[in-house]
Amino acid sequence: MMKKALAFAGTLAAGALVIAGCAGTDSGSQNGSGGELAGEITFQTWNLKNEKFTPYFNDLIAAFEEENPGTTIDWVDAPAEGYQDKLSADAAAGNLPDVVDMGPESAYTLAQAGVLEDIAASDPEAKGLYLDKAWESMTFAGLGGGTYGYPWYLNTGPSFFNTAVLAQCGLDPQTLPSTYDELFDQAETLGKNCTDRSMIARMPAIENFGEYGVDIMNDEGTEFTYNSAKGVEFVQRFVDLYGGDGLTAEALNNLQTAEVDDFKAGQLGYLPGSSYTFNDLRETAPAVFDTLGVGPRINNSAPNMYIESLVVNAGSKNLPVSQAFAKYVTNSDNQLAFAKAASVFPSSEGTLDDPWFTEDDGDGATKVRLEAAEQVRNAVVWWPAAFSGGADNETLREEIALAVLGQKTAQEALDASVKYSNERLAATR
Repeated sequence: MMKKALAFAGTLAAGALVIAGCAGTDSGSQNGSGGELAGEITFQTWNLKNEKFTPYFNDLIAAFEEENPGTTIDWVDAPAEGYQDKLSADAAAGNLPDVVDMGPESAYTLAQAGVLEDIAASDPEAKGLYLDKAWESMTFAGLGGGTYGYPWYLNTGPSFFNTAVLAQCGLDPQTLPSTYDELFDQAETLGKNCTDRSMIARMPAIENFGEYGVDIMNDEGTEFTYNSAKGVEFVQRFVDLYGGDGLTAEALNNLQTAEVDDFKAGQLGYLPGSSYTFNDLRETAPAVFDTLGVGPRINNSAPNMYIESLVVNAGSKNLPVSQAFAKYVTNSDNQLAFAKAASVFPSSEGTLDDPWFTEDDGDGATKVRLEAAEQVRNAVVWWPAAFSGGADNETLREEIALAVLGQKTAQEALDASVKYSNERLAATR
């Protein structure tokens, strides 16, 4: 998850517009006893202090400080590279900022170490301010059910198709797949008719198992379970695709950047993307954009989404200000302002009903945004917070590659991956 979030943060920095600060109406600007807020805290983002976002955060902080005289917010920003390592090092040294921008995986690790505030316990009324699925994604069953972050922005997106490739390779470009079953069937046809191209460009990640309908963990959040019959069925489809020329050898090692490059080069039929992808293709791959087909995110159960949150340091010397500021940044007004410019989606309750996410003005980018916004309503953060984007994800990818190459069965590969992840999870308790 961290790798995906890092890439996404870079996307925001590269593709967003300057946002005007928006003073929220639900700032939580008093402490729990009804007294006025006062004091200084540090707020850390990652890869967001630049010419695109600095005006937004400067105005946001100024508005909060104006509403709460006597408060001071020191904003710091960390580079994308090595961000997770920095968080761990800062936490170990007792130097974690008061309010920090991070995803569920990093939050899980720090909450497990007792570093983060359980806001479900100290700020229970906050739950009603956010979408249920967003709140749940920061609630960790494996850690006793506490909630360790105020949900901030979400991202999901449609599927993009090169209809010229589909037509050239024996498929009907008017019948785009929406489920994994349809995607695999079309990938088989494309592979048979065009051996130099493919539908799918990389191995599945853990969130794709959830989209396929696989139970990734037990209800208690203490064990991974994706080596079930359903999980094996999912991996076997990739094995069969590779054997039938529906998957190239490059797909065994491809990462997301290579997948995007292949799609832009006209070598792929399908690309999972986001609202940002639409504009990127329009600007950097006009020939592909001219033949672009857009459909829902492929899933058999519910589409995946990613989330970024603001966590609060449990050791903050000014917890009232820290929590109030985190709620202020993530309130509906401020989330809407951020989402409009950054091609992301708000996690605050009711904000998706804004006309920005519901009214079609005829522009292609608007259509993509509206479809993705509707998708958010049903989407799930399938990536478990306890699943390591480094260790677990690499092991899963390597084991699936062994199955695809015929060196293991799909069951053996998933058994090995689950065993590794469960042992790692148990060792951290």
